[in-house]
Amino acid sequence: MVADPDRPTKTRAIINKWTAHSMIAGAGGGLVASIATCPLDVVKTKLQAQRAIPGELGYLGVLDTVKDILKGSGIRGLYRGLGPTILGYLPTWAIYFAVYDGIKTAFGEVPTGLSATKVSERIYPAAQVKGYQPVAREHPWTLHILSAMTAGATSTICTNPLWVIKTRFMTQGKDEVRYKHTLDAALTIWRTEGPRAFYRGLVPSILGILHVAVQFPLYEQLKIWARRTQSDPDAPPSSQTILLCSALSKMTASIATYPHEVVRTRLQTQRRPLADDLSSDGMVKHHTRRGIIYTTKMLIYKEGWRALYKGLSINLFRTVPNSAVTMLTYELLMRHLTARQG
Repeated sequence: MVADPDRPTKTRAIINKWTAHSMIAGAGGGLVASIATCPLDVVKTKLQAQRAIPGELGYLGVLDTVKDILKGSGIRGLYRGLGPTILGYLPTWAIYFAVYDGIKTAFGEVPTGLSATKVSERIYPAAQVKGYQPVAREHPWTLHILSAMTAGATSTICTNPLWVIKTRFMTQGKDEVRYKHTLDAALTIWRTEGPRAFYRGLVPSILGILHVAVQFPLYEQLKIWARRTQSDPDAPPSSQTILLCSALSKMTASIATYPHEVVRTRLQTQRRPLADDLSSDGMVKHHTRRGIIYTTKMLIYKEGWRALYKGLSINLFRTVPNSAVTMLTYELLMRHLTARQG
C-alpha cells in the first residue's frame, strides 16, 4: 500500500483542530466553574492564610469565616477576587487542556471528551514503512501522567501572576483595602514589590503538578472502567458518569497533595508593606519573606502538622464540585464543537 504523501499535513490539521477545540472548551469550563464556586474559594483561601498570633483567639472555622466576611463586606465579600479568578481560570484551563490533549493526540490517543468511534480519521506515525495508520491507539497510564504533568507545569508558569493577584484580593481584611481592582493590584504589586512578586509561591505551585498527575490519570482510568459497564462501550460516558469520575479523582488528588496549597498561599500573601505599614520611627513593623522550606518548617513548628491541612474540608467542598463542573462543561463543549465541524 502506497503511503499518502499528504498524511503528515492532514495529521497536523487534525491535531491543530482538536487543540483549538480543547482550548475553547477548557476556557468555557473554567469560566462556569469559577463563577459557581467563587464564594467557597474565598472562604478556603481565608482559612489557609490564617496565622497563629500570640494573645489572640484561635482560628475561625468555616461558618465563623463566612459570618465574618458577610459582616465586614456583605455578599460582595464572598465574590472578592472574582475578576482575577476568572482571568486566572480561563487561561489556566485553556492552556492546560490544549497541552494535555495536544500531547495525547500527538501520540495517537483520543482527546478528552471524545470517543474512539468519533475519530476514525485519527492517524499516527507508524514504525513500519507503510507510513501513517488510521487507528486510535490505546496507551498506558504513563502517557496520561506525562500529559498531565507537562500541561500542569505549562499552565502554572503562564498564569501564576494572576493567582498571586487573586490570593491577595481574597485575603484582604475588612479594614485593609490595599487594592481597588485587578489592574490596581497588578500595578501596586509591580511598583512596591517588583516583578518577582508575581512568581512568589511558584515552586510549591510547580510541585502541585503532582496533583494533576494523580487526578487526570485516575479520571481517565475511572472513565475506562465506567465504559466497560455500558451497553455500548464505545459510546461517550454520560453526564452522571463524568461527574462521578471527576469527583472521585479530584477528591483523591486533593487529599494526597493538599499541603502544598497551604504553603503556596502563605508565600503568596507575604508582601512588602505599603507606607501605612511603617511605624512612627519609619521602620517596618513586620516584614519577613522566606522560601518554601523555611515557611514549611515554621508552619509545622508554630502551628503543628494539622496546619498543613487547614481549610481541607472547605477545599474539598469547593474543588470537588468545581472539578466536576469544569470537566462536564469541557467534555460537553468538546462534543458540541466536534459535532459542528462534522
